[in-house]
Amino acid sequence: MKTCLVVDDSSVIRKVARRILEGFNFRIVEAENGEKGLEACRLELPDAVLLDWNMPVMDGYEFLRNLRRMPGGDQPKVVFCTTENDVAHIARALHAGANEYIMKPFDKDIVTAKFQEIGLI
Repeated sequence: MKTCLVVDDSSVIRKVARRILEGFNFRIVEAENGEKGLEACRLELPDAVLLDWNMPVMDGYEFLRNLRRMPGGDQPKVVFCTTENDVAHIARALHAGANEYIMKPFDKDIVTAKFQEIGLI
């Protein structure tokens, strides 16, 4: 069974993501900010990360930079979630090591399409 780490400061978004991804037989680990997400990655690297970009304590950009520096940190597929739709913002995230992005709010069809694109389902 594949593992997906959902890193988002919104418990509602984490719950929605959990419901969608458990439908694809992912085991879900949750973190409410990037710092807690990195702690989870130190315990066990996930197969996938659904990553919010704007969070307190440590944002998605810092999380991603730190993840990619960890041993094996280049392996998880990272899909970042954002409400920002400007090209420079998206380019910065992809340059930092994200594999794909989705806009909030998202639904099952959007998550399915993006996870299929990067080979997770």
